Amino acid sequence: MKTYLGKMRAERTRAPSPDWQDALWSWFGAFIGMGAICWLSAHWLSHHLLIVASFGATSVLIYAAPDSPFAQPRNVLVGSMLSALVGVACFKLLGSTPLAVTLAVSLSVLVMQLTHTVHPPGAAAALGAVIGGSPITALGWWYPLMPIGIGCSVMLLVAILVNNLARHRRYPRFW
Repeated sequence: MKTYLGKMRAERTRAPSPDWQDALWSWFGAFIGMGAICWLSAHWLSHHLLIVASFGATSVLIYAAPDSPFAQPRNVLVGSMLSALVGVACFKLLGSTPLAVTLAVSLSVLVMQLTHTVHPPGAAAALGAVIGGSPITALGWWYPLMPIGIGCSVMLLVAILVNNLARHRRYPRFW
């Protein structure tokens, strides 16, 4: 029991000073990426939903932690789309119920792990398919493609362009 409880103690670490240059690149990427999605949503695809909450978390990964395995293009795109598909299936079968929420999130984690496409915001995309309300549920089986697939693709394009402008960054690390 002592060993088990001992695992729960965290080690003390000292956070390094923030790298302002890196933080500004992250800000710039997130600004351009979300700005592109907002512009597309307002002008080109004005009759379609293109902005979902999971894109905020995706922005953190692809612009502020581009070296993370969870931020790589395959994980972002496939993990998010598969999770959204799982979420839609759960909603179609069970409606917006606690069981549908539970299954959408847990099954999306399972599917992402089994396909080696873990992207934490993907679970949020699955959750959104169940609890997102009528604008999202009305999309039905289109939700994984639009807004999830198209939005992720736009953000990835921006991430590739912006992250590689900085001398100290390289994105992606793998496909």
